[in-house]
Amino acid sequence: MPLSGHCLCKAVTYKADVEAPLITAYDHCDDCQRQSGSTYSLVAVVPKDKLTINGPTKSYAGQGSSGKAVHRIFCSECGSPIAHDPEAAPEIIALKAGTLDVEIKKNLKPLTWYACLGHRNLDCQQASILPGTSREAFRAHAVNTPWRMDDFYRAQ
Repeated sequence: MPLSGHCLCKAVTYKADVEAPLITAYDHCDDCQRQSGSTYSLVAVVPKDKLTINGPTKSYAGQGSSGKAVHRIFCSECGSPIAHDPEAAPEIIALKAGTLDVEIKKNLKPLTWYACLGHRNLDCQQASILPGTSREAFRAHAVNTPWRMDDFYRAQ
């Protein structure tokens, strides 16, 4: 079953032709906190070439720690955040998991959380595997060591 979802007003819809996200995680970086209005954003990372977004979107480009842009995609009608697209990891895109269809959200199992420096994406100080998750499933560095989110993506 592909991953599908939509914004609040349903003007923007998307479909990722994958069975499951590469990783599902709690992102505690400052940019995600500001975009979500919460202390974190739940993201479901998918290969960018497997994702199709339809409808009116806008994007805001902020600078990631790599010096490259992180494009935050949102509905131009209702403002719902849809995804963030880091130029530092061009093969992936992080869907805002709250926008996934209800039945899909019920089956999401976050594997990790990460905290990033200041308001810069992809430069993570800490990563922790959540209880019940095998290290093999996560394929990341040891807990509480310097870690970059794109290290995981490139290991896939």
